[in-house]
Amino acid sequence: MKPLNSFINQVIHGDCVNFLPEIPSESIDLVVTDPPYLVNYQPRDRRTCFNDTNARWLRPAFSEMYRVLKPDSFLVTFYGWPWIDLFMKVWKEVGLRPISHLVWRKSHSSREGYTKSYHEVGFLLAKGRPQKPQNPIPDVLPWEYTGNKYHTNEKPAIALKPIIETYSMPGEIVLDPFAGSGTTGVAAKKCDRKFILIEKVPEYSQVARRRVDLLESKVCESRLSPEYPIAKLPNQEEQRK
Repeated sequence: MKPLNSFINQVIHGDCVNFLPEIPSESIDLVVTDPPYLVNYQPRDRRTCFNDTNARWLRPAFSEMYRVLKPDSFLVTFYGWPWIDLFMKVWKEVGLRPISHLVWRKSHSSREGYTKSYHEVGFLLAKGRPQKPQNPIPDVLPWEYTGNKYHTNEKPAIALKPIIETYSMPGEIVLDPFAGSGTTGVAAKKCDRKFILIEKVPEYSQVARRRVDLLESKVCESRLSPEYPIAKLPNQEEQRK
């Protein structure tokens, strides 16, 4: 097991189920993550989400997240609501306790089915009995359309900043084991927190690294778009390799 400092403010390309055991137990202050939803997501741009059709990763990943979290701390995760029974069963079995349901309200419809989807959902989970914050956030939070420039299911930093500011302190470590294009790292840096990002898809881990590097060097993020084209997910044949 490597020292924790070797992972701080790093974007690790790898499978979090394999990499999380390298992180020391009870060393992480907050987990904020956006795992696959298990819904075989089919966006308009035809980019797919890796591991969105199987749940083999679900229990081992959240079990490891629980292990690395410090006692009496928080985990915030988006989830796929059609499979809430599966997500909730795993969370409770590994020791995480649901303490609030979160909704991010969108100004646009991201999906049309039996209804039009105007929101994202997540859970605030607890390990142990953390203290209540002095200024709790509302359970309906702001959203800003990103245009999905870097990821097909990209979250805006504005959606994560209130969570990071409320449930961690400046200088503490925020972990995201499903980092995608690195928005958690961007939000953590803007909140004066440290971060550890883990992403399995090579293209997205590269984009995440570039985004946080640009932010670190105080170069405007808008320069990323022309300089680094949109990451393209490998096709299904490449994913099998």
